[in-house]
Amino acid sequence: MSGTKNKAVVLVSGGLDSATVLALATQDFETHALSFDYGQKHRSELVAAARVAKSMGAASHQSFNIDLRQFGGSALTDDSIAVPTMPTTGIPVTYVPARNTVFLSLALGLAETLAAQDLFIGVNAVDYSGYPDCRPEFIAAFENLANLATKIGIEGDKIRVHTPLISLTKAEIIGQGQRLGVDYAQTVSCYQATDEGAACRVCDSCRIRAQGFQDAGVDDPTLYVQ
Repeated sequence: MSGTKNKAVVLVSGGLDSATVLALATQDFETHALSFDYGQKHRSELVAAARVAKSMGAASHQSFNIDLRQFGGSALTDDSIAVPTMPTTGIPVTYVPARNTVFLSLALGLAETLAAQDLFIGVNAVDYSGYPDCRPEFIAAFENLANLATKIGIEGDKIRVHTPLISLTKAEIIGQGQRLGVDYAQTVSCYQATDEGAACRVCDSCRIRAQGFQDAGVDDPTLYVQ
């Protein structure tokens, strides 16, 4: 019964990775999904996040409003910076300054109000773009901060930040999701998806996602722009 499970806050963006993380977390926890309307260009992912959370039976789903467009600095939040359509080197312009730090901090606050000790986030350090806030070192540092900065941490019940995908390839992530029954047709990963959720095919996220399905030997269910 879900009522006997411990609670966990799961960051759900609407993309492939977070859908898989939600499916994994739901096996052992009563899940509370958290999404962010942070001024991203690809707002159809928020519709996808709600769809994913409902279909997977999350106990609750909230979408917080935070305007990261106020400082911009990313192709995902600044209209003056184009989303790259060719592979890039180094940390790409799709990196959003401090995004995962902000997201995890708010997830931590929600967890405290729910008396939850577990946070889940779908960061990946293998098949992704080298974002600094997707590295194991960042997660370990945030978990340490969480246990220094919270009532739960001070009273001895430790906060745990779970990153079940961090060392998996995209194909391995898709394989996990397949076994758990994740419907990837419900997800939106594209950095410049249309309002209907159709993917562009050419951004980093689209290319990595498509290659993942190919490597996994799974038909790609993504809705693409014609």
